[in-house]
Amino acid sequence: MQINKIMAKTISAIFLLLIVCVSIVPFLWVFASSFKSNADIMSAAMGFPNGLKFINYKNAFKLAPIDKFYINSIIVTFFGILLNVTFASAAAYVLSRFSFKGARFLTVMLSMGLFIPGAALLQPLFQIISKANLSNSHAGLVIVYSALGLATTLYVMISYFKTIPKELEESAYIEGSGFVNTFFRIILPLTRPALSTAAVIQFLLCWNEFQFALILTSDNNVRTLPIALYYFKSSFASDYGAMFAATILVICPSIIVFILLQKQVVRGLVAGSVKG
Repeated sequence: MQINKIMAKTISAIFLLLIVCVSIVPFLWVFASSFKSNADIMSAAMGFPNGLKFINYKNAFKLAPIDKFYINSIIVTFFGILLNVTFASAAAYVLSRFSFKGARFLTVMLSMGLFIPGAALLQPLFQIISKANLSNSHAGLVIVYSALGLATTLYVMISYFKTIPKELEESAYIEGSGFVNTFFRIILPLTRPALSTAAVIQFLLCWNEFQFALILTSDNNVRTLPIALYYFKSSFASDYGAMFAATILVICPSIIVFILLQKQVVRGLVAGSVKG
């Protein structure tokens, strides 16, 4: 019996080590390559034969307007999270707490976004945004990103709302609290783990999304950070060192945010399995 436990722990450790390697090694390779010249990247997978090339980061800002794209990404991400979490949490509360005709149908329809690939939505969303005169604008990206993340946020929030006892609301109503006051002052503060989870997931979507940012925008005053990587490759030459430097600049905020909020993310994701 003891041998079986040791084998199980050994297999688990090997599996976890494999997952860590698959996740970390590509990032470390890109990070190391961001300090190499093109020749070193092609000839030496490990090591720095010609020293560290810190100039790659300077070249990255020269080849692409990364500073401007950073500002655009911050604006789009902030309002994308705000709009998504606000509407999805309100919808999730109603769908999880009240029984009315069509509630299950609405839940299923809103959750269908989990099964539809983003590429299938490119043309219809492009036509809708164009006809609404929102193409090539921050507002268009904010609306699209909020809609794309709606199903995921709805799932997280509904699962968490079901873990909150209904007696809290009943007591509030007896004390004379209205629906809006009960939701915002009593129920919503209790859902901070779920809100953190939904916000982080939505942040990752808004910050890293490339397809819709490329299709719906054409002006550098509007385009977001992932589009910066589009500037480092042409038909004639590529500055791989600067491209990898730009890649690090793009992905580091996502990694930092997830590391800082990983506990809240885990709590929010597992909450629905406790009750409901």
